Amino acid sequence: MQIVLAIALGLGIGVVVGTIGGGGAILALPVFVYVLGEGVSAASTASLIVVALGATAGAGAQALQGRVCWRVAVAFAIPAAVGAYLGTVAGASVSPRILILAFVPVMLGAAALTFARGGDTADADDGRPPGCPEPELARSGVSGMAVGAMTGFFGVGGGFLIVPALSSLLGLPLRRAIATSLAVIGFTGLVALGIHLARGAEPDWPLTIALSGAAAVGALSGSGLGGRVSTATLSNAFAIVVALLALALLADVLLLGGPPSG
Repeated sequence: MQIVLAIALGLGIGVVVGTIGGGGAILALPVFVYVLGEGVSAASTASLIVVALGATAGAGAQALQGRVCWRVAVAFAIPAAVGAYLGTVAGASVSPRILILAFVPVMLGAAALTFARGGDTADADDGRPPGCPEPELARSGVSGMAVGAMTGFFGVGGGFLIVPALSSLLGLPLRRAIATSLAVIGFTGLVALGIHLARGAEPDWPLTIALSGAAAVGALSGSGLGGRVSTATLSNAFAIVVALLALALLADVLLLGGPPSG
């Protein structure tokens, strides 16, 4: 039954990742801990596998439609991977309660930024988004390092931060920001996963493979869905999901005692 449940939940997580360009780890981590009964450490590694596979599958589907800005992705992903490593080291010395309390305003800020972006009509729904801008190396490096540090520090994939950064700071149309975010998440997720496994992390492999495979399938479906939904709808839905998750985390820490520590 756990395998069946993992497959069903993985499909849903993958659809979210493929449609809005992120959110996989935010969903996968609590699923592993609260629904499938994994310890926090093992769940963190397992969620990275889900995110890396789901994002890679979604990025491949988006790339076939010509939506990924590869030069921007590379310029952003390399400093993001460095920042993620530094953030992971820093986050290891902070208690889970403080991490979550600090994470909530970051999520709410990203939600507000994305919701505001939903009113931008530059990315017209004509079936093909505007072209890719030339990457500004200095801005990409600073943005990538900052987002990578935050995602490494908080232990999530970072799509909810990468999409607004690519869209608002680097000037990508929302559809291209979502597609490019998937490529960045796939790369940084694999880097972070390698660090976890090198340090001896041991996720529950049958559950992880089942949920990860289902998430990859869901991400392919989500990528197709994202191309048929209006920009404003994508932006607003993304913002609402992130804001609701932030409030749920806050309630868990303040009212329910925080996540299990196993």
